[in-house]
Amino acid sequence: MVAYTQQEVIHWSLTVEDSSFSGFLSSRKPAISIPTGTDQLIRLSMEKLIICLNQAEIKIGSQKFTLLQAIDQQGLCRTKPTDLVFIIDSSRSVRPSEFEQVKVFVSQVIESLDIGPNATRVGVVNYASTVKNEFTLKAHRNKASLMRAVSQIQPLSTGTMTGLAIQFATNVAFSETHGARVKSNAASKVAIIVTDGRPQDRVQESATRAKQSGIEIFAIGVGRAELNSLREIASEPLEEHLDYVESYSAIEKLSKKFQEAFCVVDLCASGDHDCEHICVSVPGSYKCACNKGFTLNPDGRTCGTCSSGGVDLAFVIDGSKSVRPENFELVKKFINQIVDSLDVGDQNARVALVQYSSSVRTEFPFNKFKTRQNIKTAVKKMEYMERGTMTGLALQHLTEHVFDPSEGARENMPKVGIVFTDGRSQDYINDFAQKAKDQGIRMFAIGVGNALEEELRIIASDPVKDHYYYTADFKTMNQIADKLQVKICDVPRDPCACESLVEFQTKVEKIIKTLTSKLGAFAKKLAALENRLLV
Repeated sequence: MVAYTQQEVIHWSLTVEDSSFSGFLSSRKPAISIPTGTDQLIRLSMEKLIICLNQAEIKIGSQKFTLLQAIDQQGLCRTKPTDLVFIIDSSRSVRPSEFEQVKVFVSQVIESLDIGPNATRVGVVNYASTVKNEFTLKAHRNKASLMRAVSQIQPLSTGTMTGLAIQFATNVAFSETHGARVKSNAASKVAIIVTDGRPQDRVQESATRAKQSGIEIFAIGVGRAELNSLREIASEPLEEHLDYVESYSAIEKLSKKFQEAFCVVDLCASGDHDCEHICVSVPGSYKCACNKGFTLNPDGRTCGTCSSGGVDLAFVIDGSKSVRPENFELVKKFINQIVDSLDVGDQNARVALVQYSSSVRTEFPFNKFKTRQNIKTAVKKMEYMERGTMTGLALQHLTEHVFDPSEGARENMPKVGIVFTDGRSQDYINDFAQKAKDQGIRMFAIGVGNALEEELRIIASDPVKDHYYYTADFKTMNQIADKLQVKICDVPRDPCACESLVEFQTKVEKIIKTLTSKLGAFAKKLAALENRLLV
């Protein structure tokens, strides 16, 4: 590490080898500028070191970042898709050297963006007494081409028709023919206007129309710019959309603001999320998902099976001849797909299986198998009955035999019945369907092929729309199974019951453990950084 002093600032030339920076600083030698007075860094406490790091800046090319921003983001900041148009004043009051500084500012903002047809598109409108469309939103598809185009812009050097320029941007630059994504909500519309004088026309009407069309306007005033006009131009809130600098030499500092404004941090990649299994990135946020066989809990973060308080789940399966052997194998896969989501155990989920056709047969009761694998093996061995369709008889068997304590059914335990059928019942179903629901069994009805939706509604619990499913094809039953996995776990429970309190305590302990781990990891990062700076 080499240090030298220049213009009241200590500059450090540092090659970073730490893998945590590999995506952000690898193969570069950034200049880290730290305010004068921190040359006594070796004597600073950790608390003062953190303050110092918040002030320190890393400069890579023309981009600047605070050191802690660099550590935190580690290159994970990406820009959201935007249609961005710069509206730059090149009237005679803007000297050629000052106009070059405006071009540097524009280039710095572009440098921090994800440029591309499906990412951010950039156009530039140059104005004075007239308006010139330097290049449209669809003209350049990559960053290098954009930077070359910006470098070639020349000042117009006449008056200051700011209102005319805003009107042109609204009607032309942000039009679909010039590359704006007007039919898509995926890309936001943003205009950054830079001006240094009093407009020679009215700006309020043009700016209002622009904002009403969905354009977010940032106004930057330089030197003699009129503040009242800037307020009329800028979007609300003004404190976020209006900036003023005394001279063009200071405009470069504003590039950092726009880098942050367009930045969307990938919270999943940074690990700054609470998802137990899978984190799915969405713009500016994230959502959680679960591994196969698990369902997302109501908290939206953790994943589970039906272990919370347990469940007695009975399958009632149509084995009539209309199902056919090849489809019966698909039915067995459907059952096992749901079983995969269960936390099977004596105190958790128990499963019973009933097959029916012209008669009814209990394949196995609740107290037969204590593990998920044993249940799945038994399901695979189930033999196809291949006769009639006595759904009413099967429902009678369910209410009178399956949910009996002698068969392993438990008191004060959620009861769930899943009835599968592929055709019209050959007997009356209404009475025993109602009896099942009266006994507190939560009934799901699954129909395939020739099943009657009217019968499915009779079997299903209320609200009916949440408890019956129909598909024309056996091959799409797996999609129903995915939905059922969530529904089965969503059983009403007493929040004051012992099991609920234990579950709550377990979740709290897990959250505390996660937070402790994150704090520990951050402390290690700071310690490692302190060691590097003290070398």
